Amino acid sequence: MELGLLGIIGIAVLVGVAVLSRRVGVAAPLILVVVGIVLSFVPGVPSFSIPDEVILMGVLPPLLYAAAIKTPVTDFRRNVTPIASLSVALVIVSAFATGFLLNALLPGLGLAAAIAVGAVISPPDAVAATSIGRRLGLPPRLLTVLEGEGLVNDATALVLLRSAIAASAGALAGFGAAAADFAFAVVVAVMVGYAVGVVTVFVRSRLADPVLDTALSLAVPFIAFIPAEELGASGVLAVVVAGIYTGHHSASRLDARARISDNVNWRTVQFLLENGVFLIIGLEVRSLLQNIDESLLTVGQTILIGLLATLTLIVLRFLWVFPLVLLMRRLPSRAERRTVQLGRGLGRLKDIRTLDARQERRKRVLTRLYRRRKADLELERREGFGWKGATVLGWSGMRGVVTLAAAQSLPESFAYREQLVLIAFTVAVTTLLVQGGTLPLLIRVLRIEGVDADSDREASATLFGELRIEGLRVLDDPQVIVGEDIEVDDDVLDRVRADTGMRTEFEWERARLPERKLVRSPHRQYRDLRLAVLEAERQALLAARARGTYPSRVLSRAQRILDVEEARLRPRGGTS
Repeated sequence: MELGLLGIIGIAVLVGVAVLSRRVGVAAPLILVVVGIVLSFVPGVPSFSIPDEVILMGVLPPLLYAAAIKTPVTDFRRNVTPIASLSVALVIVSAFATGFLLNALLPGLGLAAAIAVGAVISPPDAVAATSIGRRLGLPPRLLTVLEGEGLVNDATALVLLRSAIAASAGALAGFGAAAADFAFAVVVAVMVGYAVGVVTVFVRSRLADPVLDTALSLAVPFIAFIPAEELGASGVLAVVVAGIYTGHHSASRLDARARISDNVNWRTVQFLLENGVFLIIGLEVRSLLQNIDESLLTVGQTILIGLLATLTLIVLRFLWVFPLVLLMRRLPSRAERRTVQLGRGLGRLKDIRTLDARQERRKRVLTRLYRRRKADLELERREGFGWKGATVLGWSGMRGVVTLAAAQSLPESFAYREQLVLIAFTVAVTTLLVQGGTLPLLIRVLRIEGVDADSDREASATLFGELRIEGLRVLDDPQVIVGEDIEVDDDVLDRVRADTGMRTEFEWERARLPERKLVRSPHRQYRDLRLAVLEAERQALLAARARGTYPSRVLSRAQRILDVEEARLRPRGGTS
């Protein structure tokens, strides 16, 4: 009963804070940490201490999977250099740098144990940064880098943590063995995650029942995580790979019902888990302070060391990010040279009048590659990073979920174990409140230009125009669809063409008309009138249900049909 009551209160707090954060313009994770800290000192509130395995095995896999399935592979590929640099190289450098610092400040800790703590506090959590960035309109590419970093850096940190703990226990003989262990964990995790993604997408594509599809979807993170961990690899990385594969192939392999269901289900899971963890970070502060053995190191000294580690991590990130951005600014010139060379090779192939089968295949491959590289180059020039983007990227180093869980997984045999956990929590809370709290001000002061809404609307209209042209081509020979022995009425074809064109026309209205005129546009009038008709139909349906003249199964089917139609017409996120 007590556990259920706490769950109800927790969900109520999460929902209430989410609503409040939108009204006051402060990221929900920051408010939740503060609320958790305040609640932890309220008399009568029990002490919280969540076992690390609950977070690492129960929370982290679905949380990362929910983020991974939304990651566009194209965006990830285009930004793989900064993502890999920040999520792998910087995490390792930060872990060793802070490890050396802690080893110098805490006599008797040991270098391997200190590096293990460095691995705990090294990976940033992108949740707070991206939520702030979206609200304030950061450039999409900057958000992509932050999200990609957040996906991969957890795996890097946890694998490094495992290797450092093994080294501290004498299970690994030297740096070479640790590097081999790291490489094995990464390679096997990628293989397991890819295999799980392939198999589960195939199975889900054969399931016609949305309930069964949803059940399997919720199990996928654990199907990837558990085998990878049992093989001694990174379960977290396996989950990320499986999620990226599923998200990329869902458009071609899964039906619309599965994609819509996945979107709603995983957004809900992500909301509850990631916000719940930030609340727990705050709630655990009191018990952490109470568990400190001050004969070894006082609370004040421990927090001071945590603040020093925080400062080290912030400085390291800035020292890393600015040279990285300078490197990224040079990439377009190199990419342009490679694209020109590729274009010349493709031109030589096109000059050949008669191509054999092998040359035709090569020509198709080179054409696709050339178009993709041209698109990548155009994006690089249009959305390249400057010093403003580098500043925001450098300041977006808030710690969160993994630091919380990994800190509590440190072995009991470590010297200063409780102090080390408090150091990690100090880093997490300080970065969340200081960096997260000032990030909106920094973005406003720098006046970073984000998404061009007008350009996006025009691109959307152009895209839907292309889709309309390709879609209407299937009507050139309707007998192929309905059957050769069925005569298709011209009125039916005209209706399909008109319905198909409405979407494109509305997109062009959005692109060309100002908002004040868009309210009076023909398609907005159509939508408002159609919604009014649906509302009247819904009231009639409720009256019919009250009379009891129709079977419940007929009423339920009518309700579903009206719901689908309303969901199609209703703008996302609002009713206007």
